[in-house]
Amino acid sequence: MRLALGTVQFGLPYGIANSRGQVSVDDARDIIKRCRGAGIDTIDTAIAYGDSELCLGQVGVEDFNIVTKIPHIPDSIIDIEEWVISQVTHSIQRLNVKSLYAVMLHSPDQLLSGNGIKILNALYNLRERGLTKKIGFSCYSVDELEGLFELGSVDIIQIPFNLVDRRLIDSGWLKKLKEKEIEVHTRSSFMQGLLLMPRKEIPKKFEKWDDIWDKWHDWLENNSVSSIEACLSYCLSVTQIDRVVIGVDTPSQLDQIISAVNRGGVHSYPNLRSSDIDLLNPTNWNTL
Repeated sequence: MRLALGTVQFGLPYGIANSRGQVSVDDARDIIKRCRGAGIDTIDTAIAYGDSELCLGQVGVEDFNIVTKIPHIPDSIIDIEEWVISQVTHSIQRLNVKSLYAVMLHSPDQLLSGNGIKILNALYNLRERGLTKKIGFSCYSVDELEGLFELGSVDIIQIPFNLVDRRLIDSGWLKKLKEKEIEVHTRSSFMQGLLLMPRKEIPKKFEKWDDIWDKWHDWLENNSVSSIEACLSYCLSVTQIDRVVIGVDTPSQLDQIISAVNRGGVHSYPNLRSSDIDLLNPTNWNTL
């Protein structure tokens, strides 16, 4: 299955629609078990996700492909290579695995700084030492990609993509990435749950985009399709995307997602695309 499990909720209360808070260890164990049964073989986490790596290590995930992310490298660090190796080594220890599938930069803009070459060489060193199979970065938008790929080659990227945010395709970057044989993981299929919320529950601060929400919910009603099924079906319909990262708060949510994917009955989608960065980048939502 081309889904990957995102685990920020395993370490932090996360998501605009999350009313349950951080996932308990027991629920995490149940979720991981259900992933195995469904054929989900990839887990996405990060050092910055609170206790997520510790939780995963406690539950046991040695049979999964683990992708983690290095946080922003402090400006005070002199030996960048040693710092990066230390961060990843501790991640491996917390996760209780022998090595990682991929290591990404959480702040890829640092590659464009004066230390960019040192940071990239540190990532190459991780791969050469066998600590990870692949290296890459997690982006907020395709606008970041041009400068990053001029520096050097990577194996994998993660980037937002959903019914509203279609920049990955519209920009032509998805085609370019696959021509370079780069593995592509997408996140934000549900826009942190915004696309799953009932129309009346969408926060007032998003009323600027009422035309999108009205069109979306009218389409769902007229086509008798669930929001989960439509969101996931759209992302998975793009065959060049290798993994679609989804996060869940409960085992039952994962069951709903797996059932929605297995139904696969959606063949056309509403045009909800937006270019408004205030909507597309969740880091801007707190200022709305």
